[in-house]
Amino acid sequence: MNPRRRSLVYITYTAGMSPDPHRLGTFEQLLLLALVRLGHDTYGVPIRADIEARTGRVVSPGAIYTALDRLERRGLVRSTLGEPSTARGGKRKRLYRLTASGAAAIADAHGQIAEMARGLRPKLGTP
Repeated sequence: MNPRRRSLVYITYTAGMSPDPHRLGTFEQLLLLALVRLGHDTYGVPIRADIEARTGRVVSPGAIYTALDRLERRGLVRSTLGEPSTARGGKRKRLYRLTASGAAAIADAHGQIAEMARGLRPKLGTP
C-alpha cells in the first residue's frame, strides 16, 4: 500500500429513536434518575441542578429539554403545564413525571450497571 495514500474511515451517526424504547443513553439515565429522586411534577431547573450537583457536569438547559422531549415521545416521561406564575410573568412551567415504562426502563438500566459493577471495587481501587 502506498504510504502517501490514506484510507478514509467513516463514522456514522444515526439520529432518531431506538427501536427499543427501554434502551437508554447515559444522559437519559441521569434524567430519569433525577426524576426518581425529585418526584412527580418537577421541572427543568431542579432536574438540571440535581444532575450538576451529583455529577459535577455542566448541563445546558437546551440539552435537558431536548432529552426530556425525546423521552416523552418514547413514553418514558409525561409532561403537563403547571399553573401560571406571577414570578414568571404569567408563564407556566412544564412539569415532568416518570411513567411506569420510564420507571421500568431506569430500573432495568440500573440493575444492569449494578450487575456489571459487582465485585469491581478492589480492581478499581475504590472504597
